[in-house]
Amino acid sequence: MHVCANQQEISRNRMLELIQKLNEANLAYYRDDRPILTDREYDSLLEELQKLEAETGLILSNSPTQKVSGEILEELTPVRHTRPMLSADKTKSIDDLVRFAGTQSVLLSWKMDGLTLVLRYENGKLKQAITRGRDGIIGEDVTHTVRTFLNVPLLIPTKESFEVRGEGVISWKNFEKVNLNLNGDYTHPRNLAAGSVRKLDASEAKKRMLEFWAFDLVSDELEPYSKRKQLTILKNNGFSVVPYLYLDGRQNKQLLKAAIRAFQPKNFAYPADGVILEYDDIVYGKSLGATGHHENRLIALKWQDELFETHFTGVELATTRTGMVSITGLFEPVNMDGAMVSRAYLHNLDIFDEFQFGIGDTIKVYKSNMIIPQIAENVTMSNTYSLPKNCPCCGKPLVVKKTTGGTRQLFCENPHCTAKLVQKFVHFCEKTRMNIEGLSAGTLEKLIGHGWVHNFGDLYELKQHRDEIIQTEGFGEKSFERLQASIEKSRHCTLAKFIAGLGIPMVGRHAGRDLDRYFHGSWEAFEKAIQDEFDFTQLPDFGQTMHNNLYAWYADEEEAKLWRPLLEKIEFTKENEQMNTNTNNPFYGKTVVATGKLEHYTRDGIQSKLLELGAKPTNSVTKNTDYLIVGEKAGSKLTKAQQLGIQTLTEQDFEDMLAE
Repeated sequence: MHVCANQQEISRNRMLELIQKLNEANLAYYRDDRPILTDREYDSLLEELQKLEAETGLILSNSPTQKVSGEILEELTPVRHTRPMLSADKTKSIDDLVRFAGTQSVLLSWKMDGLTLVLRYENGKLKQAITRGRDGIIGEDVTHTVRTFLNVPLLIPTKESFEVRGEGVISWKNFEKVNLNLNGDYTHPRNLAAGSVRKLDASEAKKRMLEFWAFDLVSDELEPYSKRKQLTILKNNGFSVVPYLYLDGRQNKQLLKAAIRAFQPKNFAYPADGVILEYDDIVYGKSLGATGHHENRLIALKWQDELFETHFTGVELATTRTGMVSITGLFEPVNMDGAMVSRAYLHNLDIFDEFQFGIGDTIKVYKSNMIIPQIAENVTMSNTYSLPKNCPCCGKPLVVKKTTGGTRQLFCENPHCTAKLVQKFVHFCEKTRMNIEGLSAGTLEKLIGHGWVHNFGDLYELKQHRDEIIQTEGFGEKSFERLQASIEKSRHCTLAKFIAGLGIPMVGRHAGRDLDRYFHGSWEAFEKAIQDEFDFTQLPDFGQTMHNNLYAWYADEEEAKLWRPLLEKIEFTKENEQMNTNTNNPFYGKTVVATGKLEHYTRDGIQSKLLELGAKPTNSVTKNTDYLIVGEKAGSKLTKAQQLGIQTLTEQDFEDMLAE
């Protein structure tokens, strides 16, 4: 079916809207166990999307109709470009752009800051994706990761072969989310995008929420005479095109200058380090030729960094889970573009030493790309300031080590440093444990690394550090208030969730429920049982190893420093296990195990359902098990059930028995 250009764009926009709704629904259903669409609504939207994909011949990489493989490569393959990828000439003067435009019609667009890529299409399908490479002559094949981008067309209506050049980027919003989960390792979306595209494991790249924004079409067959028409072709084939402004040759100089100044990076959702001015007339642009470095048909304006003078006041150290200690330079607050700024990250010890700081030194600071605060120079260079010598988290002496990249970093080598226990805190805060929203690994690392959190109990006293926390990168007043509300909500918890969150080896959610039921939700009763040398093996599903692990955990003084302060901060509540009043259902009083991936239940969901039915859900198959509910990829539990002659049920069998 032929679709006109205007209708194609309307259809593409509707497809993007449908894809977003469907993907949000999938996350809510499968990850959060919180459906936001009925099955009927979901099926209706999916059917509409499938119809549009068939009509337009366009399929985007994040469409729920597609399953992109998580391919893993051993290495990236070098690929020669069909045409050299030259750069644009650069300037920091707006007047240079005015002179460049002259009387020609031009396009003004963002100079997006990511990793330049070339995508090759043949017969309407994405065939290959290649990085620019250092010299623009030979790049690397990254097709496996580019297929996981949020918006790359995998199938397009145009059958002629062509290449599209563009930028692989991540939005500022997604950068903050992803970087928090990556321990805050990246200082700029550009670095994250470049590192993610070149990953050998496509499934890892998929988590980074990368996007592709096209800016150039390369084709002997399709290339039109107008840059605007070229970009329209790309739009009609489903590509996101770098936002641009068209100015015809009759525009006066002042209007062009005003247009350039209107491109404000703080208002743009993606990182950009300047703007590009390019002739609309492609034939004219090509006639100007090129140097060995850049093409003469376009020019880039790199923003001048405005310098602000202030005074150095010291540093702030923060220990990460690897033991590496980050250094943040502090200075008297200065107004940068309407925001008061008082700190800038110093990437390593070598950079810190180069500045030769002293308290009160006059320094110049700026916002890199008008976004990220940086220290430009130290005017005074008194070199009288010494870095703190002890870990801000545990107080032990710091050491200097060289990284694999050859730079010097500060490290804390104390194996018991709380900062290295981030994963224990992550486990404690998870949804199925204490359910404290907003405390990802990256966020916890910041709180612990700054010395604000040393044990689980400190999480409930964060209000003491409110002013400092909201000034920390990635935080603000609203995010802190949301976090505080979640923390307050978690103060009332069941013994089951509390025990599951403590990280006792082999004593997880199922064991937590068993202990909760046996001790009637009482921490005092549970602790007294340990002190009285209670034999936990008498509880169902508790073996000797779990028994030993409980006692070893309770006797560990270092572990006690983590959890014992928490007891004063929380209140235990009874677990709400509403039994089904119909005791005649076939699962009442039965011991039931579920294994594998179920279609309509999460792992916690099936446990809750069984409890409602009056069944006893357990985690291991024994001779006392009555039923095993089997989902996809069932493993050893199914084998053991077959050996013991235990009745197995599919999810449908389970539902059918309930319906009888």
